[in-house]
Amino acid sequence: MLDQSPVTIMQKWPAKDPGLIQLYSFPTPNGVKISIALEELGLPYEAHKVTLADSDVKSPEFLSLNPNNKIPAIIDPNGPDETPIGLFESGAILIYLADKAGKLIGRTAAERYKTIQWVMFQMAGVGPMFGQMGYFVKFAGAEIEDPRPRERYIAEAKRLLAVLEKQLDGKEWITGEYSIADIAIAPWLRSLDFYGARELVGWYDHPNLVAYLDRFLARPAVQKGLNIPARD
Repeated sequence: MLDQSPVTIMQKWPAKDPGLIQLYSFPTPNGVKISIALEELGLPYEAHKVTLADSDVKSPEFLSLNPNNKIPAIIDPNGPDETPIGLFESGAILIYLADKAGKLIGRTAAERYKTIQWVMFQMAGVGPMFGQMGYFVKFAGAEIEDPRPRERYIAEAKRLLAVLEKQLDGKEWITGEYSIADIAIAPWLRSLDFYGARELVGWYDHPNLVAYLDRFLARPAVQKGLNIPARD
């Protein structure tokens, strides 16, 4: 069962159909992972816009579902053993949804663990490091005179890109077949443009990644999921 009744969060974000998966999110790289996955997997859901403002993510209603006050989060009223489940952390949600649908997580046990491995690579490396780089390149950290933090995260971003570039040699997708690993990683590659960091990290020196991101963005489910929930 949920830690608290789903009624708590639904007081602020009412569900039109409580029988569907409820997505609480905003279209950031982490947020769109889940809307894209839901679209790719064909799982019916209802999306609720939870802005990054304290009035949303630090509200008692949202904290009742995610005490870490970060998007995304979900409620599945038809969870394991037919009991409701609430989840936060985008990587955990991706694995849960792929297991629920029986898709995009490999065809064998070995493939499943390889897929999860690359989801963890994004969660532990690409996301945090790119996010820190963005802070020091585009946001308040750019005003800091000491160049070392900025240089540190640019260098780490370059290293992570090199790992991915090599992994994609001879492959269309990270593990060979399209999976939740791609849904985890590609939105963060897209964020380099938002941060104005493509030139800084030598994006166009990575032809495998450039073609990979183009393939990802051409998928209809990706195009739809990138705008759910809509910002406006």
